Amino acid sequence: MLSKPKQKIRVLTVDDSSLVRRILTDGINADPDLQVVGTAPDPFVARDKIIQLKPDVMTLDVDMPRMNGVEFLRRLMPQYPIPVVMVSSLTRRGKKITLDALDAGAVDFVSKPGMDITRGLQGMMTELCTKIKIASTANVAYWKNKKLILPSQRRLPDNSSLTKYTDRIIAIGASTGGTEAVRIILSGLPANAPGVVVVQHMPPDFTKMFAERLNTCCAMRVKEARSGDQLTSGLALIAPGEQHMTINCTDGICKVICKPGEKVCGHCPSVEVMMNSVARQAGARAIGVMLTGMGHDGADAMLAMRKAGARTMAQDEETSVVFGMPKEAYDRGGAERLLPVDNIAGEIIKLLSKG
Repeated sequence: MLSKPKQKIRVLTVDDSSLVRRILTDGINADPDLQVVGTAPDPFVARDKIIQLKPDVMTLDVDMPRMNGVEFLRRLMPQYPIPVVMVSSLTRRGKKITLDALDAGAVDFVSKPGMDITRGLQGMMTELCTKIKIASTANVAYWKNKKLILPSQRRLPDNSSLTKYTDRIIAIGASTGGTEAVRIILSGLPANAPGVVVVQHMPPDFTKMFAERLNTCCAMRVKEARSGDQLTSGLALIAPGEQHMTINCTDGICKVICKPGEKVCGHCPSVEVMMNSVARQAGARAIGVMLTGMGHDGADAMLAMRKAGARTMAQDEETSVVFGMPKEAYDRGGAERLLPVDNIAGEIIKLLSKG
């Protein structure tokens, strides 16, 4: 009996430029696993085509006339959740809109090429096709009844039970879908929580803007890490794009080291690199958290953390956009338990309060 041919991933491409739509269509269709089933010049046409064509994934320009991509997502996701990969410009405004789109439910993004268009376009299309395939496996049902929480000046009171645990370290790893998960956790920690180190797979510049955005909605201070920064109570450090972040502790003082390096587990910054350093330097004084993402980055290092005495947890499948990294961490014995993302901050506080 002949086996059925593999079904291609059906893609809807939305961009106000007919030239860009044609370039994206040609590039996506060149991948044997993908097929562009329709294109749209704006969100209004896209809405009708989503209902008509039922695509598996949508690529969406961040900045369009009549309604930008973010507003479209905010209206679309609660009614018709669909995996979305944003196509972002490299301007500061484009990056800001991209982060807004991730807040609104986009799975991931790619950046349009810079000055070297020919070489940049080829790289962008390779990245886009890869991210479309990852997005096709994403769980977006979480957004159907989710009330969007916009960044605010939320300030949680200090938790007095945490003041004696200033030497503790919280290590968080995340990838696809992680920007929202990281925000939920950090905004749930009080201002005097122990120092936090975060690796979120993201390019340079985006990590700085991501940290700045988190700083507006968290009680803790949040900043992009720089080599030599001291990890202190009330501070969360985000690993800079294209730099590995490790910690080094001497005489009770822990500082981060950030430097470029080869990709580890396919990434730089890598959760594996960061958590291995936490296992060596902090041991039982650490808490490890693995969040949504594709692949296995950090899974073995989280196991090393647990063997060193750290407490560990990972995001559950129901609330993960991509249940790859958390599953690997749990299956390999690194994560003690799986938790909904909304419960993780509370569990961290509980563990810290118990000592």
